[in-house]
Amino acid sequence: MIENNETEFKREYVEDIKNTVIAFANGNGGTIYIGVEDNGTACGVSNVDEQMLKLTNALRDSIRPDVMMFVDCKNVTLEEKQVICLKVKRGTARPYYLRGKGIRPEGVFVRQGASTVPASEAAIFDMIKDTCGDSFEDMRSFNQDLSFIVADKFFKDREIELGVSQKRTLNFVAKDGTFTNLALLLSDQCLHSIKVAIFEGSKKTIFKDRKEFSGSLFSQLENVFKYIDLSNRVRAEFSGLNRIDCRDYPVEAVREALLNALVHRDYSYSAPTLISIFDDRIEFVSIGGLVKGITLEDIELGISMLRNPHLANIFYRLKLIEAYGTGLLKIKESYAEYAVKPKIEVSSHAFKITLPNVNFFKEQQDNHNNKNRDFISAKNNEDKLNRISDLCKKKGFIVRKDIEENLNVSQAAAVILLRGLVERQVLIKQGKARNTRYYLKNKQD
Repeated sequence: MIENNETEFKREYVEDIKNTVIAFANGNGGTIYIGVEDNGTACGVSNVDEQMLKLTNALRDSIRPDVMMFVDCKNVTLEEKQVICLKVKRGTARPYYLRGKGIRPEGVFVRQGASTVPASEAAIFDMIKDTCGDSFEDMRSFNQDLSFIVADKFFKDREIELGVSQKRTLNFVAKDGTFTNLALLLSDQCLHSIKVAIFEGSKKTIFKDRKEFSGSLFSQLENVFKYIDLSNRVRAEFSGLNRIDCRDYPVEAVREALLNALVHRDYSYSAPTLISIFDDRIEFVSIGGLVKGITLEDIELGISMLRNPHLANIFYRLKLIEAYGTGLLKIKESYAEYAVKPKIEVSSHAFKITLPNVNFFKEQQDNHNNKNRDFISAKNNEDKLNRISDLCKKKGFIVRKDIEENLNVSQAAAVILLRGLVERQVLIKQGKARNTRYYLKNKQD
């Protein structure tokens, strides 16, 4: 007998036997002989039953998920010596790992020839995909040391229980008792984040402020919404005696855009969700394009195909979303009374929602209208002054009454027009009260 990819010799029980058991369970299985020298010569084991009990207890306590159903430990005789033969089959819940290390290279082992070595992160990920499928939510979390302080409070505030059984039902915990990636997303240890930046003007040239939010998706939801709300100013208008307050962005639209970015993003990528706030708009950019088989036209009609169905189900149970596929429709409805509309853009790996600032565009329109009115008013006024000059040429002089009758304006308007022509030195005023007459300056000269 020689040591190879599926055979390992141990002179006696040592702690790193657990690593080799993990490596065999993560690979194609193998056999460990305890009581055999490295050269394959049997040296035997004393107190075989005691050593076998110690070995099986250690494996049961230190390896996760439970590997014992794939382990057969028995006493065999080699060269008339008592030897422990530990046969390990390929496990169905790979990767197996040391309980105290977690699903990390220092806790997951594989065979490399006749040696047991730490697995690479890529190898670990491949094992997870092989046993859990491609669903990110259902895969086992690399980090198994998770806490749920924020999630527990979030559920408690909504009078919904989140105990051990509920965590299994909601897919926090897999069948083998390990935490899933869904649990990681809602745990206090969630590493995925949202970056929010506030820019001056309408371009990404000058930063006014920026902040990154991490932790449980629940805390990200609350904290990011509050942060955006600080920039969602209230502007007042008056209709008669009534004051009408209008937010820069409909609150419902901001809420739905943020929920969409959290619930539908692709968490298999580590890049953060990006939110950019400009003077004229807010952009929400989440990683992950549309789910395969669905188009932008489909989702605009309310068709929903969920990338993260378990996460969406939890948000639905917490009444954060009312029904699947209604978020974008709500965003559009919140802008129904405004001239500007939200914009949705999709690429192969990103989804972008742009919410226009309704007050910004209203102010732009008002300024444009005011300029037009000022231009029209000035042009009309110039026409009136030219008509007055022509009338004065024809009659030789004019009085205020002539202006009122010929231009069909009030007495006050006639006085203003005549005063303007005098100030511009087009007309010369002579006389007082009822005897006041106006002459063209050139005529008098």
